[in-house]
Amino acid sequence: MRAEAQNTADQIGKSLELLAQRLNVETATYRLEEFNARVEDPKLWDDPEAAQKLMRDRQALVDAIATYDGIKQELSDNVELIEMGEMEDDYEVVSEAEAALKKLSVKAAQKELEALLDGEADANDTFLEINSGAGGTESCDWASMLARMYIRWAEKKGYSVELQSESAGEEAGIKSASYKISGHNAYGWLKSESGVHRLVRISPFDSAAKRHTSFTSVKVYPVVDDNIEIEVNQSDIRIDTYRSSGAGGQHVNTTDSAVRITHHPTGIVVTSSEKSQHQNRDIAMKALKSRLYQIELDKRSAMVNEVHENAGDAGWGNQIRSYVLQPYQMVKDLRTNYETSDTKGVLDGDLDGLMGATLALAVSGKSRAEAQGN
Repeated sequence: MRAEAQNTADQIGKSLELLAQRLNVETATYRLEEFNARVEDPKLWDDPEAAQKLMRDRQALVDAIATYDGIKQELSDNVELIEMGEMEDDYEVVSEAEAALKKLSVKAAQKELEALLDGEADANDTFLEINSGAGGTESCDWASMLARMYIRWAEKKGYSVELQSESAGEEAGIKSASYKISGHNAYGWLKSESGVHRLVRISPFDSAAKRHTSFTSVKVYPVVDDNIEIEVNQSDIRIDTYRSSGAGGQHVNTTDSAVRITHHPTGIVVTSSEKSQHQNRDIAMKALKSRLYQIELDKRSAMVNEVHENAGDAGWGNQIRSYVLQPYQMVKDLRTNYETSDTKGVLDGDLDGLMGATLALAVSGKSRAEAQGN
């Protein structure tokens, strides 16, 4: 095969390797047989919730096997067509098969990323919190840029975005904002964004046009659904109502209905200021439960510190990603070393590459290239 076609085939093969790893392909058939045997149990529907979960898990396994087998077979078929076409000097067949390989490569890469979203809460909606850090007005402006970036990303995914609360900066931007992002796998995608984001640029607020560094922290929590029980003792919380702050207009509702809930055992504080007082109380309580659930998820993952303790201050030494606009153009994730010079694209919401590299890292503690044996 020509070098380009061979490289495409090799890339599909690497995607298949990671799909096989997530599927545990050697035991997949046996696990499906076990599911099928349990489905035939006449007592299955005595417990409807357990039965529904079993059926969902079985279907997920069926889909994963079908995806893996389908890509593997399509790769084999097209490679064989290319080889036969080259032997017979039928370059029309070769060209068609090479085009099919390119389409398959895109499909395989997408399925590879989707296969990484199999955590307990990955399919859930998510809360996204953005808080400006060191840098004053610069940081507040950077926080608003990040908010726009995530909203653009969510829109491209077809997700809905609902502003929960917002505090405007004194001169520009925002001090903080909280959003609920709804859509399949919203939390699974966004969970990798928790941490401090660093911006380096020529300041639009500096008349001397000097280069400035700004920091903003991002925190992500899954929305707790009805299948997840989180108990909150009323004696552990304080509920305050107050007049929400902000500039008003499209994004901020300056009414007296804002609600703040403080959870004394953890020090977690959540707010909502976009609806009626009753609705705000419900929204804030759900946000609190999501924060507590995130802590529980982190404990199960054997993290050393709870998420609200290890997030760190939004400043030097705690960043997960750098966005450099001056003196050169580069976005680099410091956990995976994934980098791109398309800073405009990233700030316009093209984040799947950065997120995918972090998801792959979480699979085995390796970078995507290392996980693939490069």
